[in-house]
Amino acid sequence: MLRAGLWTLTALVLFALIFAFLPSGNQAGAGTGAKLSGVALSLYPARDEGAVWRFRAANVSSDPVAGETRLSGLSDGKRLLREKNKAGIYTGRETLDATLTAPSLTIDSQDNMTTQKARITLVAECADIDLTGNAQPVKIEQGYGFTAPLAVIDSPDVTGRVAKIRMSFQFVVEDSDNDNSTYSASLDPTETCRDGKRVPL
Repeated sequence: MLRAGLWTLTALVLFALIFAFLPSGNQAGAGTGAKLSGVALSLYPARDEGAVWRFRAANVSSDPVAGETRLSGLSDGKRLLREKNKAGIYTGRETLDATLTAPSLTIDSQDNMTTQKARITLVAECADIDLTGNAQPVKIEQGYGFTAPLAVIDSPDVTGRVAKIRMSFQFVVEDSDNDNSTYSASLDPTETCRDGKRVPL
């Protein structure tokens, strides 16, 4: 049975190679890669081992030459933290850390994601962060957080507009253009964040 299985696998590989090198007719400059539609995608970033991103996408295309995967028609974007037990083994349980809304995303070979417009909601802080790009895109950096030319923050504790933001997933502004930013912490908040939901005080 093992030998038969090996022969079958060898035949499939040979067929795939022959098919790959067949002439493409008159389709000059035909693109490489694969295209899928109606896809549920999970991304396990190598540089963010304890996290997983999940999306639904109407269309997914892959360009192996550029090392990029492009998603469009996105929905249900979210970042989940994977639970480990005391032995350091994943239990299979996941906690929602952030949600992501964007019209499209490009994922590079380092698992970083770029787009021109996105909303990230940090669940533990009930913080909605609207990110906008220009010549520089919005970039989600695995294992760290995100950067954008402009961010509009709305949370129970902090609101404002921040230029050239660099923020962690822990809701810490690591860098910004302070001269072109206006944001403040509320000294007398009227609501707080509880279990990922805003509730009045």
